[in-house]
Amino acid sequence: MATTTATTSKFRTFRAFKSRNYRLYFIGQSVSLIGTWMQKTAVSWVIYSLTHSTFMLGLTLFASQFPSFLFSLIGGVVSDRYNRYRVLLTTQASSLAQALLLATLILLKHYEVWEILSLSVVLGIINAFDVPARQSLVYEMVDDKADLPNALALNSSMVNLSRIIGPAIAGIVLESIGDGACFLLNALSFVAVIVSLLMMRLPQYISTVHKKNVFGELKEEMTYIKRTPSIAFVLIMLGLVSLLVLPFSTLIPYYARDVFHGTAKTFGVIDSFIGLGAFSGAIFLASLKTGTDLRRVLFINTLVFGAGLILFSHEHTYALALIFVTIAGFGMMSQITVSNTLIQTTVAPKMRGRVISYYAMAFFGMQPLGGLLVGSISKWIGTTDTLMGQGCAALLLGLLHWRYLHKEKLKKQQNLILREDHHLQAL
Repeated sequence: MATTTATTSKFRTFRAFKSRNYRLYFIGQSVSLIGTWMQKTAVSWVIYSLTHSTFMLGLTLFASQFPSFLFSLIGGVVSDRYNRYRVLLTTQASSLAQALLLATLILLKHYEVWEILSLSVVLGIINAFDVPARQSLVYEMVDDKADLPNALALNSSMVNLSRIIGPAIAGIVLESIGDGACFLLNALSFVAVIVSLLMMRLPQYISTVHKKNVFGELKEEMTYIKRTPSIAFVLIMLGLVSLLVLPFSTLIPYYARDVFHGTAKTFGVIDSFIGLGAFSGAIFLASLKTGTDLRRVLFINTLVFGAGLILFSHEHTYALALIFVTIAGFGMMSQITVSNTLIQTTVAPKMRGRVISYYAMAFFGMQPLGGLLVGSISKWIGTTDTLMGQGCAALLLGLLHWRYLHKEKLKKQQNLILREDHHLQAL
């Protein structure tokens, strides 16, 4: 009996793999994301080694993600108007070119901070078109649409498994071979996802006539979100978390070098433990039964996220710090995955790309602004107190989410009472 239950649970966790296209995507994207996290780790370490400034770490995050905020709405329109598959192939090829340029720059050893920041801006612009197309295309990759929440949770497990592996490899490569190798390996990793996309067999794209221009479709998108408060609330909450809490990662190089007196390897280990917690959170989400109240899960894990950051912020014992940052990573995962799932499972199909562009704006757009905010505040009150403040902000946002859930529950009860009254009157 126990064996049967375990087998059923395992099948439930990986049920989206029944779809061939999704399996190909998962494999190719996994390789590419390991390279991406290697590059992110290397960029943070190179910038901090050159400047010794937490503000510059925040500026680096700003340069790589704020362009996504500026262009995401256009990216969403492009995703809804054109063949998402071809858009994704184009963005992945462009990312490969950007990675090769950055690798060449680092390998030649003649680079300045502004050059790294400029190429980060280029990547941010590419991602503005990549994210809406990629997230929307996942819906088309999954044969059984009931498996979509599982596919999105597995996506997150993929991202965070790569976050465990990528920084750990980067820390070793940075010390043993050099920073240039990290950037070159990232460039090569894009080949895997491009090959996986070319091997897919997706339904033939049917072009549709668009009666509205780009600005008309943007207006339609904003009207749709205003008229769908459940989606609007998710986007607002994600935006606040991205602004105030998620940029905690920009402060990790400070802990690696100045708190724990470590090296690039220490930085890679801490980042990997954040990924370990997030990966565990993603597997937990993938294992949830169909029909689980995801909004309640999001509320609880927001509190877990905040508690983990508060415990980590002033901890000077390395082993305990790794435990606390793992807890924070577990809670962090729901912010990204559950928000995405709630949007994708409730949005109208023709609006999917454009609404996901708002998701991308909330996630990628607010983080760079938060990175600048966190970097500036850390110069005034200190890095450890700044991180503790971010944990407190997560707890407050969790309570705000609880208040929303409570109001929704009361509204449902009132509607139920009204329906019963109408039924009695009809009798």
